[in-house]
Amino acid sequence: MTKREAVFPADRHALYRQHGYSAAIRSGDLLFVSGQVGSRKDGSPEPEFAGQVELAFENLRAVLAAAGCDFDDIIDVTSFHTDPQTQLPAVLEVKSRFFAQEPLPNWTAVGVTWLAGFDFEIKVIARIPLQP
Repeated sequence: MTKREAVFPADRHALYRQHGYSAAIRSGDLLFVSGQVGSRKDGSPEPEFAGQVELAFENLRAVLAAAGCDFDDIIDVTSFHTDPQTQLPAVLEVKSRFFAQEPLPNWTAVGVTWLAGFDFEIKVIARIPLQP
């Protein structure tokens, strides 16, 4: 049986410790990334929505990099939105910069009422590239 291994970015931010979870879990050649939000290093939210989405993607990039992955390795995306109808244009603008190449990963967007003080969260599953 494959053991799970916790993965953290170099600048492990405060939310992981405050809430007791791993940034990601490596299991075999798969990486299961916890929901990433637009949090600053101290765990506080970026106040402006578009900036919060941008920072969530940057936090995601850091977790992926810690496991030797990048956005091209992502297979599955789930995003959570507190007001999907009005937030979607800003999310799509940021998303198009991080996922610029086809084939694009599958994506499920979910409207929620609460994200612990945040307005956007993104979680992914990625395949870890084989090391030469």
